[in-house]
Amino acid sequence: MDKLFKKSSVNPYLISFLSVGIFSLLCLFVRDKIDYRIVGYLLLVLVSILAIFLEIKPVLLAAILSALALDYLFINPYYTLHIDSAEDAFLLIMFFIIALINAVLTNKFRIMQKAIHIKETRASTLKLYNTLLDSLSHELRTPIAAILGSIDTLQQKDVNLSSETQQKLHNEIEKASMKLNYQVENLLNMSRLESGYIQPKLDWCDVKEIIYNVCNRLLEETSDHKINYLIDENLPLFKLDYGLMEQIVYNLVYNCSQHTPKGATIEIQVKYDVDVDFDSHIDLIKKCIITISDDGYGFPSDEIDRAFDKFYRFKNSKTGGTGLGLSIVKGFVEAQNGTINLRNNENGGATFELSFSVDCLPINSLKNE
Repeated sequence: MDKLFKKSSVNPYLISFLSVGIFSLLCLFVRDKIDYRIVGYLLLVLVSILAIFLEIKPVLLAAILSALALDYLFINPYYTLHIDSAEDAFLLIMFFIIALINAVLTNKFRIMQKAIHIKETRASTLKLYNTLLDSLSHELRTPIAAILGSIDTLQQKDVNLSSETQQKLHNEIEKASMKLNYQVENLLNMSRLESGYIQPKLDWCDVKEIIYNVCNRLLEETSDHKINYLIDENLPLFKLDYGLMEQIVYNLVYNCSQHTPKGATIEIQVKYDVDVDFDSHIDLIKKCIITISDDGYGFPSDEIDRAFDKFYRFKNSKTGGTGLGLSIVKGFVEAQNGTINLRNNENGGATFELSFSVDCLPINSLKNE
């Protein structure tokens, strides 16, 4: 409501004038049935309500107009500002003073609330930045140190390095560079999500191809894991954003590889499903469902609801990680009007289930194109 008043092009003074005028006219119809003191209390309530949404000057105008309306319309003699009774005069003066005090105090309370809100927002923002900087100090420094160390070793002219050692150093540089690139991409993706610039470019995508390509990029990270693919060979093409889907799968598989023990199994399942739209009783809802699960430790039950929060790292998680990967996944899934659910498995490990209601195109229909 407060935002509505702010965005409204109506003059706040006009709002005060009309509010008091309309309310007074309504009370005028029942003037003979209610005591004017009750009208005074109701006008005080009106001034209080206006003070919640308007600035101090329009509220002061409402307080003055309320006092005049009470005197002119509801205190005998009517339709004149003259007051015969000293009691009524005292009552009117007290009404005016209380209305002014009420307006000023309510306005000060609003200002105090805004100040507290700004302070809390700044504190929260500062905490997020500190968390991010603390994470980046480790996540960026480690691969940079590996790159610099390997280059320094390769450049030493007084040391004869075998071809095998040189190849190993080159691999270290490549591995560290990819890790550095992954962290930078996460930061850029989070920036895009925060700014609202994510506009999915929907096109026919082979989800099976996306998954195999991503897992090939993560061969180093998943070298100590076993990956099971449960993907239908005749899976249709789905209308999704290829780049966003690639990042989604990458972040989820990478997360599984980093937070499960050696020897753990990562299972990736993709299936095509059809639901009936019960509202129309005719239309079919075509779905692409991607499930990525592992048999590792799972998520702490008391923290699993925060898995998709920005910068959040679980209390018992290993050092490192910016806490951005899963929040980016959620943002990219929702940008394509999909849903993501996370649950712990009964026998250990966790399961991410992604569901997209999208158009599909059977591969068989492409043979003649």
